[in-house]
Amino acid sequence: MIRYFLTTLKGIAMGAADVVPGISGGTIAFMTGIYQELIDSLKSIDHIAVKKLIKLDIKAFWNHINGSFLLAVFSGILFSIFTLARLMTFLLVNHPIPLWSFFMGLVTASTIFIMKEVKGWDFRIYLSVTIGIAIAVWISLVSPTETSNALWFIFISGVIAICAMVLPGISGSFILLLMGKYAYMMSAINELNIPVIIVFVLGAATGLISFSHLLSWLFKKYHDITIALLAGFMVGSLVKVWPWKTPSLNYEGIDYPALPSQFEAVTGHSPQIFRALFFLIIGLSIVYVIEFLANTMKK
Repeated sequence: MIRYFLTTLKGIAMGAADVVPGISGGTIAFMTGIYQELIDSLKSIDHIAVKKLIKLDIKAFWNHINGSFLLAVFSGILFSIFTLARLMTFLLVNHPIPLWSFFMGLVTASTIFIMKEVKGWDFRIYLSVTIGIAIAVWISLVSPTETSNALWFIFISGVIAICAMVLPGISGSFILLLMGKYAYMMSAINELNIPVIIVFVLGAATGLISFSHLLSWLFKKYHDITIALLAGFMVGSLVKVWPWKTPSLNYEGIDYPALPSQFEAVTGHSPQIFRALFFLIIGLSIVYVIEFLANTMKK
């Protein structure tokens, strides 16, 4: 019971990470020592598990998929998502600069942590990092802030965003930001928009089960290259979480990063530099505190 209680706490930390577009729930799983078990448990949801379920052999099905572990993890994740959604919506509207600065600190520190997992740096690793940066920067600068609210797109958003939960390096909320669906999903959770939530969850379940197999294969065959690509993606994502943005003159709905002085000149709002630095440091510190606590729990 103590083990599953601790696993639930780790799930809560993962959910808290997935709510904010900065740090990955997969990173938290990696740091707290449950990552491999999570991947293996998700992989076990296969045709064998389905056969046991069809035969109504519930106990065998539950043991096969490591059900108690998955229940503990996802209970914690869901608790965080539904308790923090309202707070995130409020902060994005009323305090964007401190919040984005906080996210930037989380992303930066998480990137440093992920890069430590690369065992040997060579040309392939540097190329992988460069490709990851280029892809993330390109997506950040060209993606519109508004996309379709149709249920089919919500399903696709769930499929893609949930992959971040099992990826130590990419934030699911950041993916939703790129797809223009972060604020929409936060509002849906906030307002208990059941049809939207159900469709998103179905997409998430589909993506989670299928992607865990691919991810396991990539990490076994191309561990360092995969980690380097994820690290590059995180570095490029700093463009998206930069606190000061000004609207594009040519493309409606797209904001570009700007210097604090440019932000003030264009928007007429204070850049809040000292407040931004304060929350940036808090974001950096939190990741290192989590890493310290995770290392302590492993000993």
